[in-house]
Amino acid sequence: MKKFIAFTLLSITQSISFSQEDTTVFKEVIIQQNRLDIPVNQATRNIEILSAEEIKKLPARTVNELLAYVGGVDIRQRGPFGNQADISIDGGSFEQTLVLLNGVKLLDAQTAHNMMNIPIPLDAIERIEVLRGPAARVYGINALTGAINIVTKSSKESFVALNTFAGSSFEEKADGDGDGIYGGGGVQVTGNFNTKKQNHLITMSQDSYNGQRFNTAQNNTRLFYAGKHNINNKNSIQWMGGHTYNDFGANSFYAAPGDINSHETVKTTLFSLSSTHEIGRLKISPRISNRYNEDDYRYLGKDIDVARSKHYANALMAELNTSVETSIGDFGLGFESRFDEINSSNIGQHKRDNYGISLEYRKVFWRKLILTAGTYVNYNTDYDWQVYPGIDFAYRFSPNWKIYASAGSGQRIPSFTDLYLNQLPGNVGNPNIQPEDAWAYEANFQYTRKTLKIKGGYFYRSISNYIDWVRDMPSLPYSPINIGENLVHGIHADISQQFEIKQKHKIGYKVNYTFLNPSYNSEEEIQSKYVLESLRNQLIVGVNYAYANFSIQINNRFIERELNDPYHLLSVRANYDINNFSIYTDVSNIFNSEYIEAGAVPMPPRWFTLGVRYVWKKGK
Repeated sequence: MKKFIAFTLLSITQSISFSQEDTTVFKEVIIQQNRLDIPVNQATRNIEILSAEEIKKLPARTVNELLAYVGGVDIRQRGPFGNQADISIDGGSFEQTLVLLNGVKLLDAQTAHNMMNIPIPLDAIERIEVLRGPAARVYGINALTGAINIVTKSSKESFVALNTFAGSSFEEKADGDGDGIYGGGGVQVTGNFNTKKQNHLITMSQDSYNGQRFNTAQNNTRLFYAGKHNINNKNSIQWMGGHTYNDFGANSFYAAPGDINSHETVKTTLFSLSSTHEIGRLKISPRISNRYNEDDYRYLGKDIDVARSKHYANALMAELNTSVETSIGDFGLGFESRFDEINSSNIGQHKRDNYGISLEYRKVFWRKLILTAGTYVNYNTDYDWQVYPGIDFAYRFSPNWKIYASAGSGQRIPSFTDLYLNQLPGNVGNPNIQPEDAWAYEANFQYTRKTLKIKGGYFYRSISNYIDWVRDMPSLPYSPINIGENLVHGIHADISQQFEIKQKHKIGYKVNYTFLNPSYNSEEEIQSKYVLESLRNQLIVGVNYAYANFSIQINNRFIERELNDPYHLLSVRANYDINNFSIYTDVSNIFNSEYIEAGAVPMPPRWFTLGVRYVWKKGK
């Protein structure tokens, strides 16, 4: 497999014609890092950008499905169609990756299983920024292996987008699951309304499926609103609010095979209010936000109160981020406070507070060398003081070539589930476990020439006090311990290019490969639970073709995890535009592969989707 991948990348590289003009084309995208906003072409870290144009082409209808096409990102779904997913970066666990929405952290102190409850449809996304590697210096706690920031649209153009779709596997429903075939669909409405001083983004979406196997039906509602008021060219106010309601059959989600009739309902509400002020070269951005999550799990069925778990978790966050430009470089300073609390039937009532201070410095030398350094100082009421420094640099040899490297640290604080869960006979928490700490080192290169982009690199990550759920024998419950040190060596390679063959004919490709080699240093003679799910090989190949109003995108994902059978997932999207309408069809898992992404949950077979998208723009 390794030889095949290397040969494929080499062949593609050698087939490229370099007779183009020696000009580099950069799209001016500003990476939102809460303090120091950096143009993407000046980034000193390994950052992947998924643009709105790319999002439109991919055969995906939810954020979960979309992120599966980003290199190094591992989506492990229990509930398909955007229902529930765990997310990790470069082989980490789902608790070690931080997800943000417009810079607001979606961290869930109960469990990261709930972090992907994101209240927006794809039409509302401007881009997705994926930062690979420890990001404590930028985003604080629990960004141990990386962070994903979803940026919503704030277009100066008013529009309304209506997207409706339906799909099915055309397979007969299982005994006891009703009559007919498995299928479902959804509708998504996104409106952006812009005036001279204000912008309002409003979205609503509703998805409903009768499942893809026994007891996997789901009903998902998402509401979101983001607004901005420009007081003047130096001062502005931003606010947003969102709500998700996910109701689904949870067959085999957590305790297979006994949970065949289990059911879960998760409700999440998010609110944020912030402002931005510029005083000369000083920029000040205060923000307050709140995230409330309600989780109702019934082991024996939807309407049965026996073996029922109810969790109410809340996180109140306050931040103050500042930056200033000086003759000796740019400085960023941030303060944050986070107040977590939970009231749960099998976790209990608990509170903890977290306070952080971030300091960053950035300087450009000789217009070629960019240096960024900083540290994050953290105080947690349960774990006292800790410091997480980091440094990275980039050097541009020419307009086409850039090398960049970094060394950074991060932390993951145990969740309330890790610490206090009391769910005998299956799982019992451990209040004595300590936070995970990580150091990572990476070196990368990038070559860009017009539409051709080649990236590659190597990283090494060491996580001490690695947390895993283990047991000595099947008769005992699972319980988390600090099992030892988790070591990962990894390489990644990316190449993409777009061609215009003739008038109106366009073709392009994108290839991304990630190889990870994890190992464990532990005194415990217990096999790690996460070894089974840790990503090892990931190859994503995409080809797109467009002629006039017709376009087609074909993607294949090869996934191999530790001790699990590898699998291929081939998917295609065809799209035809007629004035303001787009008609599209998706076929996912074309070869009907049998595969599992998390736990014991079989994922959907071949699935067909037909959709219609209508976009109205003001003045058109």
